[in-house]
Amino acid sequence: MYRIAICDDDSGLRRFLRQTIEEEGPPCVVDEFSDGVNLLKSYNQWAASDVCVGASEERGFDILFLDIDMPRMNGIDTAKKIRTTDRRVKIIYVTGYQDYMGKSFEVHPFSFLVKPVKKEEIVRQIREALLYGKAEEKEIPLRLQTTEGVEEFRASDIYYLEYVSRKLRFVTKKGESMVRGKISEYLERLEAYGFASPHKSFAVNLYHVKAIRGYDIIMMNGERIPLSQKRSVEFRGLLGKYQADRL
Repeated sequence: MYRIAICDDDSGLRRFLRQTIEEEGPPCVVDEFSDGVNLLKSYNQWAASDVCVGASEERGFDILFLDIDMPRMNGIDTAKKIRTTDRRVKIIYVTGYQDYMGKSFEVHPFSFLVKPVKKEEIVRQIREALLYGKAEEKEIPLRLQTTEGVEEFRASDIYYLEYVSRKLRFVTKKGESMVRGKISEYLERLEAYGFASPHKSFAVNLYHVKAIRGYDIIMMNGERIPLSQKRSVEFRGLLGKYQADRL
């Protein structure tokens, strides 16, 4: 059974979303929160619970309908905190302000619903989010010959590749591994997973790009990747298209 959360300070909209989800959506448990602070308390309770076993990502929600303009803590700041422990939840922003869209990319929203929200749009977004989640679960691991032996990687777990001393340094959620080869060889293999090269010595996973500041790419793990002036326009274009395709 799926878990869906609604976080909005408008009780009428929460009621409308819940009713639509329960009548038109999949079998699920729906939780409501009036602001981001209470939503984060729920995440903290899961993290401290002995009942739930496994990574904190597995204790969260499948889909989160999140308002942006809320008291105490807005939706963007709330999502930033959620993303430190839960990378899998599909965040669907519900907002009356399209100006917020550009500011929200660093938390990787799945999509946006602009108020007034229509029932058929809610249903469509739920179906697409669940289909996308199933595709992620079926992701085929990459088998690579590293200096330590054969290892398997999920493309979505790789932050970036760096060419160092005739080897490639794979930086992933689990750590680092060294692989023999060239950036061009692996970039061709990984482009289908959303990888692009901002510099001749790097290939990055666009999903894990938090922001670009000048000629520095800020990754979700806090590291900075150089963006060459020569590739700046092309890379920014690829990142913009990648983010737009996810809306």
